[in-house]
Amino acid sequence: MSTHAPIRVELLRRAQLWLLTAVLAAATPCCVPAAQAKPAPDQAASSAPPLVLDRAVAVVNKHVILASDLDDEIRLSVLDPNTVPQVELTRQQALEQLISQTLIEQQIRQQDVEAIEPSAQEVNARLHEIRAELPICVRQNCASDAGWKAFLAAHGLTAERVEAYLRYRLEILRFIEQRFRQGIQISPQQIETYYHDKLLPQYAPGETVPPLDQVTPRIQEILLQQQVNELFDNWLTDLRRQGDVEVLDPELAPQPAPAPAPQPAPAAQTPASPGGAERGSR
Repeated sequence: MSTHAPIRVELLRRAQLWLLTAVLAAATPCCVPAAQAKPAPDQAASSAPPLVLDRAVAVVNKHVILASDLDDEIRLSVLDPNTVPQVELTRQQALEQLISQTLIEQQIRQQDVEAIEPSAQEVNARLHEIRAELPICVRQNCASDAGWKAFLAAHGLTAERVEAYLRYRLEILRFIEQRFRQGIQISPQQIETYYHDKLLPQYAPGETVPPLDQVTPRIQEILLQQQVNELFDNWLTDLRRQGDVEVLDPELAPQPAPAPAPQPAPAAQTPASPGGAERGSR
């Protein structure tokens, strides 16, 4: 008789799908002019063209998102457990994540939420989990110092950048929990319904099924997270609707949904005479 498989607690799906950066770029000019070479005596005086080192791709409530931020977001996506191997985050996806992160960050600063900054111990614990459990890290032996350094170098990351990313992500998760989790009540009926409709069908005939009272705390956590996810999604949708979000790069702008194809007009039908209807029924 096999033991029952552990129930996977659903974490904050939206917050996990977005890898949240620790430092949002400050508003800076979109380009920096290169140093101009002094023209030779036999050359006509001319100005060297500006060398574009960075450029603004979007503005969110007066906060500038730079092209370099997109590159950073793409590099950090390797730390996401949901990332599919060999599939890189697109620049448009990275921008969508950064827009959402910026809106959340602005709300945290406006509301001056207390006691959400994670401790160094919490950040180190999360870093240990990634090095020991992230599949791509396991394959590259990140648990060892040499393997971790090689992993960081291969993906263009630094230990300081990863630590900052983890600290900020934990801060966002705490904010979401503090704002949306409080006040949610899960009834015994909801737990029992989940147990019968969702959990029990996962067990094959003959497997030992855990009693309801044994798994109640875990089911309650799953249902709580589901409601938190829904509240968070609605809140973020409202933030984006009310905020001033401008995408400056036309290649990164959201594409409008295709218009539905026109439906052909129904063919005109000639009403059948009563006599004809009777003949057709014979």
